[in-house]
Amino acid sequence: MSASDRPPFDRAADDLGNITLLEHYNCVIDDQRLATLFYVVGLGGTRDPYLFNGLDNMWVNFGRTQVHLPSRGGTPQRLRGTAGFVLPDLAALTARMDKVRSESRRVVPDRPHAFDATVGDGVVDLTCPWGNRIRCHAPSPEWPGIEIGLAYIDFDVPAGTAEGIARFYDEVMGAPAQMRGRQAIVRAGSFQTLRFTETDRELPPYDGHHFLVYLADFSSPYRWLREHGLITKDVDPHEWRLEWICDPRDGRRLFQIEHEVRSTRHPLYNRALVNRNPGLTNVNWTRGSEAFKGGY
Repeated sequence: MSASDRPPFDRAADDLGNITLLEHYNCVIDDQRLATLFYVVGLGGTRDPYLFNGLDNMWVNFGRTQVHLPSRGGTPQRLRGTAGFVLPDLAALTARMDKVRSESRRVVPDRPHAFDATVGDGVVDLTCPWGNRIRCHAPSPEWPGIEIGLAYIDFDVPAGTAEGIARFYDEVMGAPAQMRGRQAIVRAGSFQTLRFTETDRELPPYDGHHFLVYLADFSSPYRWLREHGLITKDVDPHEWRLEWICDPRDGRRLFQIEHEVRSTRHPLYNRALVNRNPGLTNVNWTRGSEAFKGGY
């Protein structure tokens, strides 16, 4: 078949956009025992063996992505939205949650938590011990490059803000965004998205949690944001932060969420993360079976 006879491809579908990776979200916690039970034993993540393995913080690996859980003091934080993970085996996930439920009664009797798993059509919905909503998906063509990892964060945003939020990411951050009903969907990396879904419910006050993205064009968004007084921290040559998403059309402040923004020259960009096989025990161990062998 010649090139002229070939059906046209949607070349824009492979446009990466300026965000190369949605790496982590960060929420303060107050009990590493509960965090270990939920994120490591239950979800099947892997505590980073190299960084923050004391009692003041913990980083938990999921593929190329992480959850950061500072525990050095402060009020626990909660995402104003839902974190979406791809996990390799949802049946194994629900079985692990059954184990976690009984284990929590033994280990943390003073902090009861249900650890309930609600099984839906191809998803498992969970709530972490601090109230964060977690939705788990099996690997699928929707996320063709992810077998384990943070696939999206879906923020609850005020009514009438999604279109302006889409403009902010598209025009300021250089990340392709589209509207789907009352939801703005922003392309982040090859297979991830940031989502902003309008709700008519009153939102809780913003408590300081954040997420991190890496940008290919690090300077253009920075210049625009600095000109408009929206840079909140100049951290170092490879990182800056912002806290307000504004409509570039009229400057209206739409949604408050700290963005930790790094360049692809940051020393931690694409750092190799350790991922264990969560189904492994001393009973079924075989040589070479410790690591998760999937993609992403």
